[in-house]
Amino acid sequence: MSDTTPPQDFAATVAQLETIVERLESGELSLENALTAFEQGVRLTRDAQQRLDTAELKVRALSEDNAGKLEVAPFAAAPDASAPIPDPGNDSEETPPW
Repeated sequence: MSDTTPPQDFAATVAQLETIVERLESGELSLENALTAFEQGVRLTRDAQQRLDTAELKVRALSEDNAGKLEVAPFAAAPDASAPIPDPGNDSEETPPW
């Protein structure tokens, strides 16, 4: 796989980003190689963000009711009685840290 071809899945993208960060943090790369690694990291980060955005859109499409409001439903077993119940009226989105 070349440096310009993104990995086939999200986990591979994250693993490749972790490897790039380790190489950059090692301080052993020349300036030119560090710049190349940084550029590759930026491309991978953009690819990962696009994948996350696409996944979020799919989840929203599957979770909206007929009126376009998000339906809140547990993923598995019944929710813990002590766990806070999400406010379905709160449509604010949290911005990812990247």
